[in-house]
Parts: sequence; structure tokens; C-alpha cells
Amino acid sequence: MRCKIFQLAGWLALSFSMACKSDSGEPFYSSAAYRIFKDQVVQGAYSSKALSATELVSTYRSPANPYKKSIIDFKFAINGKDNEMVSGIDHHFNVLGTGPVIKTPLIKFGQALKLGEHEESGYIKPNTKLLVQLDLREILDAFSKAGYFEFFNGERLYKQDFSAVYIAGSTAPMTWDFSQLTRHPELELKDPDGDGIYEVLLEINEESIPATPTEQGWKLSKDISSYPALQSDFILTDALYNMALEEMVNAIEPDSTFRTGKEWAGVWTRDISYSILLSMAYMQPEVARNSLLKKVNARKKIIQDTGTGGAWPVSSDRMIWAIAAWEIYLAEGDLHWMAQAFEIITNTLQDDYQTIYDPASGLVKGESSFLDWREQTYPAWMQPADIFESKTLSTNAVHYQANRVAARMADLLGSQTNAAAFNKRADQIREAVNRLLWIPGKKYYAQYLYGRGDQLRSARTDALGEALAVLFDLATPDQQKELVSNTPVTSFGIPCIYPDIPGIPPYHNNAVWPFVQAFWLMAASKAGNEAAVLESMAAIYRPAALFLTNKENLVAENGDFKGTQINSSNMLWSLSGHIGMVHKTLFGIQFTEEGLRFQPFIPQALAGNRVLKKFRYRGAVLDIEINGYGNQIRSFSLNGVKTDAAIINKELTGSYTVKIELDGPIPPQRIYKPGNYTSLAEPKLGLDNDQLYWLPQSSVKQYKLFRNGELLKLISGSLTSETITEPGRYQLMALDEAGVESFASEPVEFFQAVEIPLSANKLSTQPVAVTIQQAGVYDVDVEYANGNGPINTDNKCAIRTLLLNEQPRGVLVFPQRGKDNWTSWGYSNSIRLHLSKGTHVLLLAYQPYNENMSGHTNTALFKKIRLRKIK
Repeated sequence: MRCKIFQLAGWLALSFSMACKSDSGEPFYSSAAYRIFKDQVVQGAYSSKALSATELVSTYRSPANPYKKSIIDFKFAINGKDNEMVSGIDHHFNVLGTGPVIKTPLIKFGQALKLGEHEESGYIKPNTKLLVQLDLREILDAFSKAGYFEFFNGERLYKQDFSAVYIAGSTAPMTWDFSQLTRHPELELKDPDGDGIYEVLLEINEESIPATPTEQGWKLSKDISSYPALQSDFILTDALYNMALEEMVNAIEPDSTFRTGKEWAGVWTRDISYSILLSMAYMQPEVARNSLLKKVNARKKIIQDTGTGGAWPVSSDRMIWAIAAWEIYLAEGDLHWMAQAFEIITNTLQDDYQTIYDPASGLVKGESSFLDWREQTYPAWMQPADIFESKTLSTNAVHYQANRVAARMADLLGSQTNAAAFNKRADQIREAVNRLLWIPGKKYYAQYLYGRGDQLRSARTDALGEALAVLFDLATPDQQKELVSNTPVTSFGIPCIYPDIPGIPPYHNNAVWPFVQAFWLMAASKAGNEAAVLESMAAIYRPAALFLTNKENLVAENGDFKGTQINSSNMLWSLSGHIGMVHKTLFGIQFTEEGLRFQPFIPQALAGNRVLKKFRYRGAVLDIEINGYGNQIRSFSLNGVKTDAAIINKELTGSYTVKIELDGPIPPQRIYKPGNYTSLAEPKLGLDNDQLYWLPQSSVKQYKLFRNGELLKLISGSLTSETITEPGRYQLMALDEAGVESFASEPVEFFQAVEIPLSANKLSTQPVAVTIQQAGVYDVDVEYANGNGPINTDNKCAIRTLLLNEQPRGVLVFPQRGKDNWTSWGYSNSIRLHLSKGTHVLLLAYQPYNENMSGHTNTALFKKIRLRKIK
């Protein structure tokens, strides 16, 4: 203990010394939270310093996480393999208790440990010790009797092949990366007394105290000489750029695809696509192409990754693949690649048009792009079927640009008719986004539309969606400036959503993601906002320097990496954003159909000389030198010859020198930096005959009561009930003293329903006749069960088309509700029908475009059809 105290004291002394002694002059960025100099970052008592362009040291120490949820999920892994239980079935344990060590019950291998019926999560205390106990006696007995043990999947483990058993999980020090478990001896369970009971002692929510300063350092160890080399007056930024290059090399797998992150194996559609847009299209074109093609199925359609309710169509942002494919074409000019990508894009869009494109609103349905953890960004009451019906800013921005890309590809391939059709789709999305999601009073876009039937608008921001709206020109030039100036940012960067949702630990909620920050940086540059550009650069430099890696995310409230629910080092889209920041913002490199265009943006605080050597563009190798600051070019020369256009011809070959002089001051624009803020919780609304009621909440100034998506009245915050007379769906929203809205409550329905029982197997239903006594507008949905997978992942969302009198009227989705749980009943999304008086025939039919991401399991149990008259 004495030794540890001495080491810590020395550590903090070094930190203080580094923070106070700098020969780098004034900081180029300074806030109440941290400062950045030419050679170091200083945050409170901690700092990170560039010793050279290839070496960094950091004294940063992460505090214990005050937000670590006490319910943990884990599995056991014999020989480090995922072989205990089927995917989606885990052990669950609540790490709450007193005493020096918390113990799990004795867990039998292959039998899931479950929580108590009313067990609720708290928060794990710092440095909690957890003893995990595993019973392997059945397996050892099988070795003795049969010589092998048979797993749930039929695979056999022979006695001589058994080497070790590990624990995998979502809470550090555990990891879900089974491929890396054997490299973590601290996760191996042992049986010291040979009784068949294996144990491991884990320290959960450990406060990290490095032993010595030398343990916190980065030094270049990979060969990065083949990549563009940066030299500038800012040694810290040069070192961080080189670290990002090295992490890029680390991310390339043996099969020449990208690994998503140190703790995230494999290729993910959205991760690789956003990484390609940020910089990998030109930095690693072959690896980028291989990675994209790995996310295409045998039917030449883009794969939506496993996700909420069983992936597509609840999650529906897979078309970001199309935009990434186009970026590779712009960088490489490969017409064969473009034609190959165009076929995949058009095949995928045809399914999307019939499934997620909503003709009534003009918007695209489905979960927010990348924000794929339900309760992190949606009200707790929303089921996956509700999320399918939401219309989100980010996913609509993706589909808008995907249609623009498809139109341009069609045009280049000689199909002007198809190009016009794609452009028409894009125009419809753009019009609907600006009509339904733009909030004039706030001067930015809403997060999404949500609800059941008639929808409300969530006034929260979606940082990625806001950025994409600027970059893809969903917003007009004036809107772009307003949006960048008015979207809230925090001391440590732009949060994924704003304001925070109460009671939800950081991950997407209360979190900054460096790749999102990189897109926000590009949006700020496009809008000409110098303050937002510098803030964004600082928000990318700070964590990379202090953490000595490009992390996946960080807590918006305190800027730390440890407080989020899951986090990875060497994160592909984070490092891609860091590289892109240098190339696409500081040097202004833009890939276009005409050639390589330059549009630099260097804040005055970063003025100076920068050189980027050996930048490859098709057949040309460029040494690029840029001087000064600003976002307007005073002079541009190629091999000493000045030109009016700052563009490199795409046919150019050979080596060239580019010199750029910038033209100084940038007209000032504001940023909105209000600090972290948490909204009120959504009210819990109930109905008793004709009385709506809700529990009182503190800090509520007033409530908004909605009927069928329209504001009915304002109600004093002191009231807890309201009498209603008109049929409809009612929702309640709480407003605090500042006028900030909560999410709306779960809708309460005040009308009668017609219910028609269904007698069906898991595959199809028979036609059912329904007699309508009164013509009008009806919402139709289906009660169902889907036990093919858990609610939060996998790819077996069931899909059917509703036929009315043999005519298709829309798609119904039946998301997963729990692995092997066929008694959990819920409702699909609803389809709105105009029904005349008389008898009509309804049928749930399976159509070719109803194929899900599984490709083979598309089943649900259908209990009844429900009709409710809305108008």
C-alpha cells in the first residue's frame, strides 16, 4: 500500500509539472473544462503531452463510474468460445449488496441465471468485488462417463480438448469479444480444490490508478510511411494524427476487411459506411470495398445489422452503404465498382420503398441511424413495433442522400428514367423533412416523429441527423447556418441527443461520440462557423490525447470514457473521423466527379504552416502545403503555376506540389453551449372510465394534453386528472420551468375496438371477413407473439403485407419479443384504412419484399386482428 501511495503521489506530481510547464505559449483552445496547447492537453490535474510527432504520454486517470448499472449480463465460455447457450440467452445478476465481496449463486453451466420478478437495478459501488461461481460438475462427469460433453448446439467437447473456462460479458473487466478471451487471464475461472466448482473474482467499476507514468504512453510502433505524412507547427496534432494512422493499420483484419473496434469484432454496415465517408474510402479503398461487400447477401441486397426487434425493417439505415459506395467511386473512379454497387443499391431500395417509405407523410420509417439501443433514445414505453413507425431525422437524411446517389449513378450508367425516379423520391423526403421535422422556434430539426397512429414531434436534437442534414443539403444554406449556431453543444462536445433522458445511463444518452463529432465538424465547416469548427476539433483532440486512443464514446457530462455502458479503444469510425478532420477540414480535400477540390477551413487559433506529403489521388501523388488561416483561398498553385480553380484534374498522373494561401478572417457566428440538461420523465397516463389520471411529478410547470396527435389543452402542473368525452388516443407531456418538454406518455385509447380471432400457424393466416357498420377511417393492427429472438438484437423480425379485398395496403411488422418466449403477446404497428360500410376481406400475406434479414426464419404467432374507428 505504501508503494502504491508513493507511486500515485509521483504520478500526480508529474501531472502537475506537465500542466504548469509548457514552452508552447498560449493555448489555441481554452474553456472552463480543459485547455489545448501546441504540444499538450491540460484538464484539471491531468495532461497529455507530445514528446515528438511519434510519442505521447498522458497522466489521465479515469474516476470510478457513478452510472454503472448494477444488473450485469454474462456468459461462460469453455476454451474461450461462445458455447454455453443460444444467442440472446445470458445470465443476469444484480450486483448489489454489502460486505467486502458480493457472491453470485452457484450457476450451473447452460442454465440461465435469472433476476427476481420485481428486481430493479441500482448503481454499482466503486471497486466492487464480485465472486462468480460456476458448477461444471455435469461436464466433468460427462468426461468421466462418455469421454465428451455435448453442448446445446450438438457440438462435442472431448475431455482431452478441455483447457479453460472464461467469463464474457458487457461490464468491465468482462468483454463480449469471445475471440479475445484467451488473452484475458483475469477472466479465467479456476477450480483450486478440484471439486468441480470454478470461481473468478472480478473487480467491477474499478477506479483506475496507473502504477507508474510510463504505463500511460503511446509510441509509434507500426510502419505508416506509405500514408500521407503531416507536418505542422502543432506537434500535438501531428502526433495524434500519426496515432490515428497506426490505429487504422491495427484495424485491418487478415482477410483485408476492417475490424469495427478493439472490442468489436467483425464488419458492421453502418460503422464501416460512416468510416468510409469520413476517410477510409481513399485511405484504404480495397479494404473498404471488401468490407462493404461483406455486408451484401446472396440476393445482392444490403444487410441491416442485427438490432432492435430483429433488425430490418425496425432498424432501417442500411442505405448508408450506398453513400459509402459512392464515396469510393469518387475517390477511385472505378466504373465497374459503381455498376456493381448500383445493382445492390437498387435491389435494396425496391424492398425499402414497399416496406418503410410512408406515402402519407413522405418520410421513411425506422429507428434513428446508429442510435440502436431502444431506451437510450426512445421513451421506455415504445416497443420495437412503435420504433418501426417512428420517422427519424438521421435515417431520413440517409435515405435522401441514398436516392440522390442512386440517381447520379443511374445517370452515369445511361438510365435517365431511373435517375428521375430516384430524384423524385429524394425530393419527397426533403420536402417532408422540412415540413414535419424543422422547428422554426429552435432553428434546428426535431429528433423524430413518434407515437401510435397520429404522431408527435420530439423536440430533442439528433446530432448525427443535424450534421447530415447540412452535409447532404436537406437544409437550405440559411438553415444550415441557423442549425449549426443553435444546436446545443456541451463542454466536451456535441451530445448524441439533447436534452438527456432521465434515469438512463450514458451510452447514446448523455454521451459524445467522436465520429458524430467529426460529422458535426464538417457541417460546421460547411456552414462557415469558425467557433463551432474549433470547438469540434478540440472535442476530438482532447479525448484522443488524454486516453491515448480513439475511443468509441465518452460521457458528455464529465468527458470520461469509463462511464458509458460499452466502450472500445481503436474504434474504426472514431479514428476515421480523426484522419478526416486533418484531410477534409484543415486541408479541405473534397472528392467530386470533376476532380479533387480544395476547400480548407483553418480557425485563426490554428493559423500556421502545414504540409501533407504523399497524398494519393488516383494516379497523382501530391505534396500539399497550406499557410495562414480562414476558409477562403487567396492563392492556389500547382507545381508553382497559379490557377483560379482550386481543383486537381482526375486524369492527372505523377507527382505534384500544391501550395495554398488562405485569406484570413472568417465572419463570426455564434454557437449555443448551454451545458448538460436533463428533461423531466414522461408521465404515466392511465384511464378510468372517462377520467385520465397520472401521478404527480415535482418540477412540472404545466402539462400538454394531446388527442390523436393534436394539442388539446394546457393543464396546470399541480393537477393529476382530466375528464374526457371524445374518443381518441390521448397522450400527456410534462414541461419544466424552462419550458423543456419530456417525452409524451404512452398513448391511452378511449374508443371501442372490433377484434377478430385468428386461427393460424407461424407462417400464414386465412382470409377473414369483417363487416363494417359505419364507414370511416380505421386503424388495423394484429396481436402476435415472436419468440425467435430477444427484443434487442438478432435478425428475425417477422413481416407480412396486409391485403384488403386482395389489394396490398401496407406492411405489418412483428418484431421479436424474447428468445423462445411465445407467450409474450403484443401488437404490431397499425395501418390506417378508409373502409366503406359493408363486408371486407383482410389477409396477412407473405410477399417477396417481406423477406427479413434472417432469410430463413420469418415467423410469428397471430392471435387476432384489431380494428378501431379513428374518424
